[in-house]
Order: sequence, then C-alpha cells, then structure tokens
Amino acid sequence: MICITPESPSFADDGYGPPPSKWKGVCQVGPSFKAKSCNRKLIGARWYIDDDTLRSMSKDEILSPRDVVGHGTHTASTAGGNIIHNASILGLAAGTVRGGAPRARVAMYKTCWNGVGCSAAGQLKAIDDAIHDGVDILSLSLGGPFEDPGTLHVVAKGIPVVYSAGNDGPIAQTVENSSPWLLTVAAATMDRSFPVVITLGNNDKFVAQSFAISGKTSSQFGEIQFYEREDAENIHNTVKGKIVFCFFGTKFDSERDYYNITKATSEKGGIGVILPKYNTDTLLGDTLLTLPIPLVAVDYEITYRIYQYIKENDGTPKVKISLTQTTIGKVSAPKVAAFSSRGPSYIYPGVLKPDIAAPGVTVLAAAPKAFMDAGIPYRFDSGTSMSCPHVSGIIAVLKSLHPQWSPAALKSAIMTTALTYDNNGMPIQANGKVPKIADPFDYGAGVVNPNMAADPGLIYDIEPSDYFKFFNCMGGLGSADNCTTVKGSLADLNLPSIAIPNLRTFQATTRTVTNVGQANARYKAFLYTPAGVEMTVDPPVLVFSKEKKVQSFKVTIKATGRPIQGDYSFGSLVWHDGGIHWVRIPIAVRITDIDAPRVSVIATAQTSYDNATTYDNNRMPVRNIPKVADPFDYGAGFINPNMAADLGLIYDIAASNYLKFFNCIGGLATGDNCTTAKRSLADLNLPSIAIPNLKTF
Repeated sequence: MICITPESPSFADDGYGPPPSKWKGVCQVGPSFKAKSCNRKLIGARWYIDDDTLRSMSKDEILSPRDVVGHGTHTASTAGGNIIHNASILGLAAGTVRGGAPRARVAMYKTCWNGVGCSAAGQLKAIDDAIHDGVDILSLSLGGPFEDPGTLHVVAKGIPVVYSAGNDGPIAQTVENSSPWLLTVAAATMDRSFPVVITLGNNDKFVAQSFAISGKTSSQFGEIQFYEREDAENIHNTVKGKIVFCFFGTKFDSERDYYNITKATSEKGGIGVILPKYNTDTLLGDTLLTLPIPLVAVDYEITYRIYQYIKENDGTPKVKISLTQTTIGKVSAPKVAAFSSRGPSYIYPGVLKPDIAAPGVTVLAAAPKAFMDAGIPYRFDSGTSMSCPHVSGIIAVLKSLHPQWSPAALKSAIMTTALTYDNNGMPIQANGKVPKIADPFDYGAGVVNPNMAADPGLIYDIEPSDYFKFFNCMGGLGSADNCTTVKGSLADLNLPSIAIPNLRTFQATTRTVTNVGQANARYKAFLYTPAGVEMTVDPPVLVFSKEKKVQSFKVTIKATGRPIQGDYSFGSLVWHDGGIHWVRIPIAVRITDIDAPRVSVIATAQTSYDNATTYDNNRMPVRNIPKVADPFDYGAGFINPNMAADLGLIYDIAASNYLKFFNCIGGLATGDNCTTAKRSLADLNLPSIAIPNLKTF
C-alpha cells in the first residue's frame, strides 16, 4: 500500500514467465514511472490521491507509483524480493539478500504520500482493487490509532491481511491493527550485530554497536573532550582532532539530539562522539551512516567507566574507536525491539495482540533510486514496517504449500509454532527502558518460526461468517464492512490465543482444532497456568483419525485470589503428539472486581533484606508495570519490618573490609572517596550476589 523503485535488482524479472492467468491488474503510469516499469516480477502498480493530499504532500513527491522515500521499496523487497548475492551497504552486512518469498510476484498500491501520510479513502479503494486484480496476500506496513474498515471483506475472500503492530513501544496499550482477523506483527532483533571496540588510554576496552567505516575513523588514539551539556551549540572549536565524550548526569531518560551533536563536532574538526543511550534499536540505520564521523552509543555502565577514567587521569585522557565488524551469532537474539508497540489492545482487550514477532531491526533491503544513483542499492531500516513483510513472505510460502488453508489457518500455523526462546536457549527478552523477559503483549505467541509453521500439526480455523457472532458488522462482508464494535465477550472466538481481561470468578472458553498432520494422532494437553488462577482442559487428550479430523475442548480458568483490581498474568496451553508437534497458544488473564473502577494498584509494602516479600497483597508476583519486578527494580523486595526484627541470620561487613575491594582515597577519614573497585566484588559479604561478566564459572 505504498510505492516502489522498479529499477531495483530485487524486482528484476529474469527467469520469470508471464503473470498468472488470473491476474487482472494494471500498470498505472505517471512521471518517472512508465509502462515498462512493470515486468513479469513487478506485475502491477497503481496510485491513489485526493485533493487534500495533493495540496498538502511534499514537493518532492511524484504522482505515480514511484517511491521517493524508500519505505515501500524496502518492505516489498523484504516480502518478495529476488535472491541477490554479494549485497551490502558500504561493506556492512555483506551477504545475500532475499525476500521471504523470493519467487513471488509483486504488485504495489500507492496510497501514502510523503509529507501527508495515507489516505483512508485511497486505502479502501486500493484494497478493493487488489481483490479484483487477484492478489493472494495483502502486506500493509502502516497503521493508526483506529482500525481500518474493509479488511474483513478481504479475509472473507480468502486473502490473508498482514499488518505492522506500530512503533510506539515500549509503552503498553499502543498496539495498532488489532482486529482478530488480521495478523499483527511486532518487531524483534536478529543475531547480526555491528560491534566496535572502544579502547581507553589505559587499555580498558569496551564493546558497543555503531557504524564506524573506513574513511570515517582512523582507529588511532585521540584526545577526549568531555562535555556535561547535551546541546550541539555547546560544542567548541577546541574539539578539533579530538573525540567528544558526553555524560549528561542524572537525565537518563531524555532523548538527545545525537545527530546534531555529531554534526557540530565534525564541523568543529572533531573526529568522533561517544555518548550514553539505553538502547540502540533505533540508532543503527542509514542516518548513522550519513554522519561524517563515528557516533558510538554506550550504556550507562560503560559511560561511567569512561567518566572515571577521565576524572582520574593525570595526563591527557585518550580513546580510539575501531572499525565496525559484521558478526553473526555473537549476540543473544531475538529480542523484542524497544520501539515495537505493546499490547493489550485498548480497542479489543479480549483479543490478544500483537500476534507474532519477526525481524524488524536494522534490516537490509532494497533502496530507492536516489540511493541507487549514489551506488547504494540496499539500505538499512527498522520498524514494525520491516517485520510485517517478513511474515507476509512466509505466509506466501505457506499458502503455496497449503493452498486450501484459510487466512485463519495460516495465522494459526504461524502462531502455534512460534519461538519463545532465544539462540542461547533462554527466554526471549523485550528491550526497553527496563529490559525484561518478553510476554504475549510484547510478541504475541512468540517469534516466527517458518520451518515449523509448514507442519503445525493442528490449526485453529475460523470461518469469516463466525465473526458476525461476536461483532456488529455494518455492511456485512461487503467492501465497506466496518466491524469495530463487539457484541459481547470474545472468549469463544476460535483464535490461537486466549485473552480474558476481566476475570472475576471463572471463565470457560471453547476452542476447536483441526488435525492437518498425520491422520491418526493423539494429542495430550500441557498447561502452563498464569499466576493467580487455576486452569483445566476438558478433555485433556484429543484423539484424531481419518474420520475425525476436528475436535473441540473447553478451557476453564478460575481465579484463586480474592477479586481485586489486578494486572495481567500469562501462561499457555500446549497440545503435544509425542513427536515433533507442540501446538502452543498464549494466554493472558487479568483478575478484576467488576464492581470496582479500573485503577492502578500499588502493592502493599513488606521486607527484611533476606525476608523480603516478592508477592503483592493478592499473592501475585510484585510488578514493575508492565512487567514482573526483578532485583534491578526492587532489590530484595518490599520491606517487611515485622520479619526484619527477627531474621535469624545476618550478612555482616566490617567497615575496614571495604578497603580490600575499593581504592579509597583518604581511607576511612572524613574525606574518603571510594569510587573505583580494585577487583571483583563477588566476595564482598553483601546479602546479594551480582555477577556482571560471567565467562565460565
């Protein structure tokens, strides 16, 4: 639904035959887009504009399917671009680029315009044209605060609709495109990284991620110029030949004007910038490559170590920045991107969203013509716009393998086979200002696992007409359908997930599964129960045969605590056949007192350090909204004064013992300054253990 660069090698038609006989699309011409711009790969292109958009759009826009920004080109090549070897951007991320379905045909419908955004009327018309033209999948890397009408009409025609989840994370309740018939995609990192090594004059080394390429860094030591102010206007001419280091004190949460600081440093003759940033998910992109000198973002621990070095250095503090390397498999991945919008849906709390996560951080894909003219045919971009076409391409492959599957069945296969563990076998984490273990409001069912999705074992299917039982659909299944209000509880809608936003006592919900694997199969239920509830499944075993391919079961969820206004807890239900099939659906439950207003709850305080409570007044894990709290949130837990009076054992430390571990200028005198550690603090007799760099044991 955006635009395209037809000259990109990702859309060349070498080796392609004529378009499918069912294809009825057109190649709508315009400036910089002739009829020959379409080919046997890019088989259709249309554009839509209204008078208001025409008056308000950017002056560099072109009234044709031509892409002037790069968004549509990037996403289209991610979904269905050709296999291109020896691709990179300025030598970074070198390798082979390909779309999720590299032999798929591509058709583009331009409804979004630079400087204005997307036309709702144009989008409706484009969707209708796409159905008429004969598309098999709609991939929509766009969104807004409200649901788009007309999409159920597409699904009723057997066409899956894949949307991006939005880029307003890590804030809760920001997920977009949450209608249950849509496949809504969150963004995650991948195991490719771009490390640089920062070396101080004392030979301390730190690893960060940035783009420091040949010609922009000398990899030689340079003097450090220290700034405690964050404005580009404060950069002085004295930075010439130096590397600027910024430490902004206690303002940890502010987003800095990193790019203007770096440009100002370069204009004054500086050769690099190092500054703090809690997360780099949005930093590693094309803009970083346009900067004339390296900009390296580091976490606050490294920031403080550099600050200490500067303050304690008797001579001239120096630092050097290495060239960037491209590495694969050296970082924990995937992780949910910090910017990826989070659930629950404020429009449909009874629909668990997002549905799935896919790669969406520093994705290399096709570039617009302006980049190509500069010798850069492929570029980086990040966002749920980038994760959406990954899933669209996978859906295209699955649809070719299983042409009889409905959009709901395809969605089920994607969700029930998703990954919840990273490449180290650890639970997937969610990046943010407070990193945490990911939950279904971060990534839905998990991160997409295309190989397993081809053989899911069981599917949760939904007929389009079933939605009428749960939604008031003005226009029915027509092209102007508008199904934005629910009739009642969505608990029994046969989704591959369960969300119960207001559980007071108990809730029973029914699901139906269809066996698409081996005809004779026996599946056993495994329950991972959310905290604060009891959960049962009836029957606990499903037996399938050639004659009996469809089975229903009932899930009953019962609150075990008293009915107060609580927060969500998470679990899952897995059906396992004893072989390769683990058919998993996520579950989100919030216990509530429906007679009480919705309020935020602060847990009652309770801890002695070693008798601290980690549970709230409903015996639920203490939460740092929107996650279960951990020791970096509350230390040992909430204070419990009664237990602290009789704790049994204590961990004691004599004041002089600290001198064994710290360099204390002034000793124990009134002017003592113990700000640097001599060695590991692991043996300091604290009532806690922190090991920040465990290599073996």
